[in-house]
Amino acid sequence: MTVILAVGMQRILKKGGLVRRLASAETLGSTSIIATDKTATLTEGKMKVVEVIGDKSLILKTVVLTSQAFIENPEASVDQWIVRGESTDQALLLAAITAGFNKDELDKHKIAEMPFNSANKLAATVLKEAGRNNLYVCGAPEAVLALSQLTAREGQQWKKKLDQLAGKGLRIVAAGCKTDLNSAIDFKEIINNLTFTGLIALRDPVRPEVKEAVNLCRQAGMRPIIITGDHKLTAKAVAEELDWNIGDEDILEGKDLDKLNDDGLDKILTRIQIYARVEPKDKMRIITAWQKRGKVVAMIGDGVNDAPALKKADIGVALGSGTEVAKEAADLILLNDSFAIIVAAVEEGRAILDNIRKVITYLLSDTFSEVVLVGVSILAGVPLPITAVQILWINLMEDGLGDIALAFEPKEEDLMKQKPQGHDLPLLTKEMKTIIFIIGLITDLILLGLFFWLWRQNYPIDYIRSIIFTTLTIDSLLYIFSCKSLRKNIWQVDFFSNKLLLVAFGSSLLMLILALYFPFFQNFLEIVPLGFYDWLIVLGLGLVELLGIEAAKWFFISQHQTA
Repeated sequence: MTVILAVGMQRILKKGGLVRRLASAETLGSTSIIATDKTATLTEGKMKVVEVIGDKSLILKTVVLTSQAFIENPEASVDQWIVRGESTDQALLLAAITAGFNKDELDKHKIAEMPFNSANKLAATVLKEAGRNNLYVCGAPEAVLALSQLTAREGQQWKKKLDQLAGKGLRIVAAGCKTDLNSAIDFKEIINNLTFTGLIALRDPVRPEVKEAVNLCRQAGMRPIIITGDHKLTAKAVAEELDWNIGDEDILEGKDLDKLNDDGLDKILTRIQIYARVEPKDKMRIITAWQKRGKVVAMIGDGVNDAPALKKADIGVALGSGTEVAKEAADLILLNDSFAIIVAAVEEGRAILDNIRKVITYLLSDTFSEVVLVGVSILAGVPLPITAVQILWINLMEDGLGDIALAFEPKEEDLMKQKPQGHDLPLLTKEMKTIIFIIGLITDLILLGLFFWLWRQNYPIDYIRSIIFTTLTIDSLLYIFSCKSLRKNIWQVDFFSNKLLLVAFGSSLLMLILALYFPFFQNFLEIVPLGFYDWLIVLGLGLVELLGIEAAKWFFISQHQTA
């Protein structure tokens, strides 16, 4: 199956040791579609044979011959075995070995084999036994049934049993055989007129954390869909276990998908939640259809056949237990195969992007204010309101700690309630530009007005610069709390959520006191100490600016709420 999400530049991020590679925060946060295989991230990956219907001995012999799984350490005790391969093959191999079949001994008599092919959905092996060549076939029930010698009544009975098992959410594999072949081995010619030996049902329980993760995924504006090679009833049962409201019109099988042209697929695209019995080319087509709608798509897969779709998606997500081919094609690897980690990665990506934007807003607003302040004074032909050394002190000693602390701002509670922003949204948003401009404009109007008034009153230049220096510093120390959230007003944020920011605020305030009242720093910065009434002016102007910033934020917040 498959899921739809998002990606961009690669970066390394460790999330509890479970995520090895993660896409950039910007694109990951804009995920809108997730496509996943139920056997990949929705289920535990601990598939187990629960029922064998038909000739049990012959069925288990068939599946052990066609299984591509293997035991890495067969010399170890059974409970310490490391089994490699796809989960279905692993379960079939272990069931056959438990029943007494020895794969290594049987493999010695193989004279030809055909690995599972997604096109015909079959795997086959020819074994030389007692001087005869015998064919053993295993694969999708519909494919094996279609190639078997059965009466119409027998065919209907087996199909009814198949539907019953699939309706329970079981993965079903069928087996067939053919004896006494001629010496020429051509699988295209010999796989027909099979003796249908029966069905084998496997269960892979849904992970307990997946239901909550899927709900959170939908809440965050992402749409999970299932794309699988399984029977449609198997996929539907799993989806219903996750509380998805699934009707027959929400499911599309690969054979029906082939009958649709691109326009036809586009018309029903938003309705379909499950794609069953699909081939690799179908996954590519589904991903392309969503991308044409401007959606950011992530696909989760584990097999060799998933590699093209993993590459095509905006972000390819491979399972840690998957094939090396899938891992090489993917952008992200899940070491524990859990869908919940995808949602956690999206949340982490959104938090990173959120904090990057907060830091940028804080930094650029300060810089903009300083540039305008110096530029206007030069054009006016008056002394600089603030010197280069004072600007350097503000940027390094006063703002530097705040910048760092703001980068570690905890995730906001409503982060996963925000809708995907789209991968075309620039890092510097319209809201950010407005806030930066308003901060700069208000700061510059206040400081320039204060400077020119004090200059005309013939106050000493050192005193004027001390006032400007202190006001600029206090402004930046106050509005850093406005930058804690760009979606909430300052009275709605938790001031104590970021202890590092409080330490940075206290340290910066201490550095300001040292600069104003310690002779060494006074001489270095060419400033003078301020009195009580000076501080009233400085703090009053800082509060005025803070109100202006919050008014701008409130305007955008109101727009988003009414949108």
